[in-house]
Amino acid sequence: MEWSRQGDRWGSRAQVWPETKVPQWDSVRSRRTSLGVGAREPPGPPRSPSPSAQSEQGDTEGVQMLRELPLPMGLKRAVRQVRDLQVPAMSSRWQSWLRSQNTRLRRLQEEAGELLGRMQLWRKPLETIGGQFGGGVQSYFLFLRFLVLLNFLSFTLIAAFVLIPNLALPINNTDQYSSNASTGLCRIYDPTPEGLVDFYSYILDLLSGTGFMELSVLFYGWYGGVGTAGVVGGWYNVPVAFLLTSIFYLLFCLCCIIARSGSAVRVAVMTGGGTVGGYSLQVFTGWDHRVTGERDTQLKHSSITYQLQVELEEETRRRVNASRSALGTAALYSVRLLLNILVLGLIGGAFYCIHRSTVFSQSFQYQDNFFLNLLVEYLPSIVITAANFVVPTLCDIIARLEGHGPTTQIILSLLRSVFLRLASLGVLLASLWSQITCKGGTDTSNCRACGYNYKQYPCWETTVGQEMYKLVIFDFLIVVAVLLLVEFPRWMVVDYCPCSLARWLGRQEFSVPQCVLGLVYGQMVVWTGAFYCPLLPLINTVKFIIFFYCRRVSLSLCRPAQRTFRSTSSSFFFLLVLLLGLCVSCVPLGCSLGL
Repeated sequence: MEWSRQGDRWGSRAQVWPETKVPQWDSVRSRRTSLGVGAREPPGPPRSPSPSAQSEQGDTEGVQMLRELPLPMGLKRAVRQVRDLQVPAMSSRWQSWLRSQNTRLRRLQEEAGELLGRMQLWRKPLETIGGQFGGGVQSYFLFLRFLVLLNFLSFTLIAAFVLIPNLALPINNTDQYSSNASTGLCRIYDPTPEGLVDFYSYILDLLSGTGFMELSVLFYGWYGGVGTAGVVGGWYNVPVAFLLTSIFYLLFCLCCIIARSGSAVRVAVMTGGGTVGGYSLQVFTGWDHRVTGERDTQLKHSSITYQLQVELEEETRRRVNASRSALGTAALYSVRLLLNILVLGLIGGAFYCIHRSTVFSQSFQYQDNFFLNLLVEYLPSIVITAANFVVPTLCDIIARLEGHGPTTQIILSLLRSVFLRLASLGVLLASLWSQITCKGGTDTSNCRACGYNYKQYPCWETTVGQEMYKLVIFDFLIVVAVLLLVEFPRWMVVDYCPCSLARWLGRQEFSVPQCVLGLVYGQMVVWTGAFYCPLLPLINTVKFIIFFYCRRVSLSLCRPAQRTFRSTSSSFFFLLVLLLGLCVSCVPLGCSLGL
């Protein structure tokens, strides 16, 4: 009996199942209308669109209607296949051809998008980083990839219009640097050393851009004396091409940053920027479902917990501020005023150290000691790097004493770091400029003949390019040295030493905002020095590629920072800082053209 009943049940199901048919497209349209899903047309006279517009509008509305219907995915696919096979009875051949071409074009666009997605640089590693460490850490590596592509395209532009014509085309040497030029003494420039030199001098020249590298394709002095290059049917004016390429290079970078900032703004607006419904956003949308692994899951738990604590602390602080008396408010603002004066004193002291180190480095006479010469050559770079590390650390401590909330503390610390990094490069250039122009006194004996200190700086543009070159090289060496000498030994001690001091010390913190500000600073150095050192974009491309793998190793050796930005809001903030750095980098080019 049981078998017969089961057979009856299976038979009844078999009888019901064949009656289920795929609905026709007209029934889907009518079902959508009956459900009230369709959009109502505005009142007014009916429009008469063209046949092509009707076809495109019909395709778009059909896909949207099918997506909104509460049907299984398999049934939706079947409906779409039936719809694609149907051809209206009254449609002409022209409409049918337009429909088929639109379908082919849409499929071609989808396939091209998939192909470009597969060809993206570091696609798999970035997906792995996003899955293990979340979108906040992934935003740093996406920003790094953007800078790599930007520098590579910039170098391609410079190579096409400046480097290759100078190397491939015959040069007219009538305007070369020589004592017979019309400009006389100011046109003499021959940095090639005479006689024998020590072997370590080549290493010093490679690291500082002097000696055999000074009159090479790396610096401005190699291009500055070139007049015209012969081309088919006319002349290729190298100085004009050099200037226009430099200007177009900055405009190209500006357009790329604005385009990327626009997409970041759209994402931030769509997500609300983290300012509306903080609690509900953290509870319902705070989890990153790409995170896998026990350790990474615990880190994400800690991050969400910290963000909820920040929300509660902000709410508590607002209540305390509302209930504070007038005397308490005056005392609080007095303390903040004193602390801000202290911060300005620290930043001013850093600027003075950068100025003095630059002046000392430029006036130093070479000795027979290789390490002393190398130290003096890199003294401004060392002071700038030390200031960018020490002063933000002290400012972070001071921000905690000002009585602000956690979010305000992070914003203040980042703004002070941004100002220090941008202004430190300006102080270096201003100090160097004062040495080149004899501190503004062009009537002195050293600057009277050429308008600048020709005896010490026969090609002052090359000198500026050398300083930017040393900043780029030193920044690269510092990142590699920190990985090998700080992060790796600390990871070894913390993970394999059972003492309580090692557990209290913990791993090195991977701070995404500070790492991104380091990238912005390095890119600003390249923008500033690209006019004086045209191959800096290529050097920076190689440097950032190595940075990617170094930072990827640092992720496994460090712990993520608890105080983090959301990836949506931080992306726009970092692009804004990058745009500000680009604007600051245009000032030296304007001063050079003015001189």
